[in-house]
Amino acid sequence: MASTASSPLPVPSTAPSTVPPVGPLTVGFDLDMTLIDSRPGIAATYRALSAETGVRIDDALVVSRIGPPLEDELAHWFPADRVAAAADRYRELYVDHAIAPSTALAGARESVAAVRALGGRAIVVTAKYEPNAKLHLAHLGIEPDAVIGWLWAEAKGEALREYGAQVYVGDHVGDVRGARAAGALSVAVTTGPCGAEELRAAGADVVLTELTEFPAWLREFEATRAAS
Repeated sequence: MASTASSPLPVPSTAPSTVPPVGPLTVGFDLDMTLIDSRPGIAATYRALSAETGVRIDDALVVSRIGPPLEDELAHWFPADRVAAAADRYRELYVDHAIAPSTALAGARESVAAVRALGGRAIVVTAKYEPNAKLHLAHLGIEPDAVIGWLWAEAKGEALREYGAQVYVGDHVGDVRGARAAGALSVAVTTGPCGAEELRAAGADVVLTELTEFPAWLREFEATRAAS
């Protein structure tokens, strides 16, 4: 997990690729290492997959680079012709091994509530298999207005545009790319594998240490947007 602290910025430090859409406030959130700490559950699932298949998998290394699609990670451990089957089995094992051990990150519930308090919609756009993403959120009592899964990096921009999101919050440079593909403001948190400087270099407009800083930033952002 990145530990580099960063002061929250009330306005973007660099302009997004297009002006964030007007209209009712809609904020998108990534899931893994943005809203939830899924590392214990992911590690447990990989251990179960390793035991079942006999393939050695370094689960500590795996959880140090959470973010990209599952198949990308499995390609480090399985031959190409076994990746698809391994991915299917991983998703089956995930339900029993990953949901209970995973926890909400600090500020996650409060950040979703902050969007609602401003009359807005909170959506989750994630690379994770959508049914498993929904299981995590239900288990932790986090209730977004929509959950869209199986989207990574620029592909996340498709869902963000569809829902008219002005802001996308994530922890990975892939999330920054997704926000910018949608013309949304990229708010990055350093709770995942990417540090503050890496996130800024990728084009993040705002970098926060963690989601506990997000509600205050969002109130200021919305006040500025309403006045413009």
